[in-house]
Amino acid sequence: MQDLVSEFNEYRSKMNEKILASDNKVIKRFFNLDTNAYAAGSIDVKSKEMIGLACSMVLRCDDCVKYHLGKCHEVGLTTEQVYEVFALANLIGGSIVIPHFRRAVEYWEALEIETNA
Repeated sequence: MQDLVSEFNEYRSKMNEKILASDNKVIKRFFNLDTNAYAAGSIDVKSKEMIGLACSMVLRCDDCVKYHLGKCHEVGLTTEQVYEVFALANLIGGSIVIPHFRRAVEYWEALEIETNA
């Protein structure tokens, strides 16, 4: 299960490096916009990551869900808090979110195992 986390993070890092190495100004600005949007501001980082996670689930983007779960884990969200976000995402997105919910639970468990290993 730990491979799930390391494989995702390694692939994401490798591809981001390739993408940013293209030195495309628009792409760099877009990536920077995303980074800055999730920085602390009038809304704290934990809340922004919970919003990002819920939106990613509703939009059914598994890579985005994994990314935000990793960030939620980094900023100290508890399993109970993450499950509240899962509940909101399923309520907002409907039953079509359930397959992504399953994969999100699997990834969260992998993050927890990685931390406790």
